[in-house]
Amino acid sequence: MNLKYVLLFAAAALASTNLLASADLAKQSGCLACHQADKKVVGPAYQDVARKYAGQKGAEAMLIKSVTEGGNGKWGQIPMPPKGGSTTVTDAEIKTLVRWILAGAK
Repeated sequence: MNLKYVLLFAAAALASTNLLASADLAKQSGCLACHQADKKVVGPAYQDVARKYAGQKGAEAMLIKSVTEGGNGKWGQIPMPPKGGSTTVTDAEIKTLVRWILAGAK
C-alpha cells in the first residue's frame, strides 16, 4: 500500500479516537449536565457554539478563558460556573474540550 494512504488512514483513525475521547471527557467532567452536542439544555448546544465562533480569530483562547473562569450573558442569563462547576477538570482537558467543541462536537 502506498505510504501516503497509510498515513492518511492513520491520521483519520487518530482523529476519530480523539473525538471519541473528547466526548467521553465531556461526559466524565459533567459538561453534559448542561450541554449537549446538538441541542440546548441549560447552556447552548456545542454545535451552536461552533457555528457562532467559526472562523473567528482568538475563539479558542476566548472559549478556554470562558470555561476556565466561568461566564454569564453570552448565551442568556444563566451563568456557567468556573470550569463548568467541575473540581477535577484540568486546563489541558479544557483545551481539549474547547477544540472538540469548535470542531463541531460530534
